[in-house]
Amino acid sequence: MPRKLMSAPKHEKTTLRSGLRVLSSTMPTTNAVSLVINFGAGSRYESDELAGSSHLFEHLLFKGTRKRPQPRMISQVVEGVGGTLNAYTDRELTGYWARVPRQHYGEGLEVLIDMIRNSLLRPSDIKREKQVVFEEIRASNDSPSSRVDTILDEVMWPDQPMGRDIAGTEESVGAVSRSALLGYMATQYVPVNTVVAVAGGITHHEVVRQVERLMGDWKGTRPLVFDKVVDNYLGPQVRLEFRKTEQAHLALAIHGISLFDPDRYALRLLSAAFGESMSSRLFEEVREKRGLAYDIHSAVSMYSDCGAFHVSSGVDPKRAVEAVKVIVSELARLLDGLPEAELAEAKELSKGRLILRMEESRAVASSIGVQELVRGKIETIDDMVAGFNRVTGDDVRRVARRVIRPERVALAVVGPFKSEARFLQALKF
Repeated sequence: MPRKLMSAPKHEKTTLRSGLRVLSSTMPTTNAVSLVINFGAGSRYESDELAGSSHLFEHLLFKGTRKRPQPRMISQVVEGVGGTLNAYTDRELTGYWARVPRQHYGEGLEVLIDMIRNSLLRPSDIKREKQVVFEEIRASNDSPSSRVDTILDEVMWPDQPMGRDIAGTEESVGAVSRSALLGYMATQYVPVNTVVAVAGGITHHEVVRQVERLMGDWKGTRPLVFDKVVDNYLGPQVRLEFRKTEQAHLALAIHGISLFDPDRYALRLLSAAFGESMSSRLFEEVREKRGLAYDIHSAVSMYSDCGAFHVSSGVDPKRAVEAVKVIVSELARLLDGLPEAELAEAKELSKGRLILRMEESRAVASSIGVQELVRGKIETIDDMVAGFNRVTGDDVRRVARRVIRPERVALAVVGPFKSEARFLQALKF
């Protein structure tokens, strides 16, 4: 019988009268506290005209508040005590986070809330930060490994927000007005669309007390919701972007499943065995046996109503078609499922990574905060471990046959190629 995890962090939740949710996980053995504030404000919420606005906000809230009008005055609160302050934008959320020593927890939370509630959003800051975002977009486009992922999304989810770059384009970011940004903020940065999550050497009572003091009078309307994904993909498809690169950058994907799907643990285990370690099938076949690539890996992405199962690698252009054929051949082998021993290895790998990751306060705060915002329900470490343990060989075989369908395959390639024909032929199972 599996032994129950020792000291798996628990969480507590309080919902304020405004609808703002406060979660905490007390980790008494650490002197660090991680604070994460998540909003339902990601690229999927944006119209074409607002594309990139969520990401632009992530930049702008660091530029100055009424209390701290200069960026350095914000960063110094956290970095001056040895902590870290940053933010991220995804398709379904935007998050602001800080990690500080326990004795400076109060200052860390106060500065995050100050940024969220009191940012100046000065026209001069917006103009300047747009230029910074332009450089970020250009840097991503100049990187073949980043560019190939963007192309793949465009192929997988054409003509909808899921297929857009989270950062938008230079044109969309450049055209958005300050009034449009303020309007978007007024709809998405509201209490019922916000989750404050804290993990570390802190009690729930302390967290709730400070959040109530700083945000108890915060008001707002109901936020916008994003449109469900449209399954308008017709495949298999190949999209090339010609570049005189030393490597061919490959990204292959198949439509996957959502965060709520009962098969989500089975698919994660399938990916773990397929290409998430140096002992995985892809690594063994592509690198060790054939010497086709330095790095190759698979991954699973899951969202509220869709997902993807994907593979990425960089290879010699002369052997790029061969590499695609090998990947497709290995995908086809997955249709038979995993032998019992291989499934057991995938379970131990997945559980071990989860347990080790959740030893760190930021991972715990992010996990409970994101789950609460996106899923409305939190799975603990014990729940997740049990989810992996429940998966059977039949489950893995079923999800493989459900997901790995030849007509759903998409391939993006950045490299010195002008014809898609040989790559399209290589996608045949």
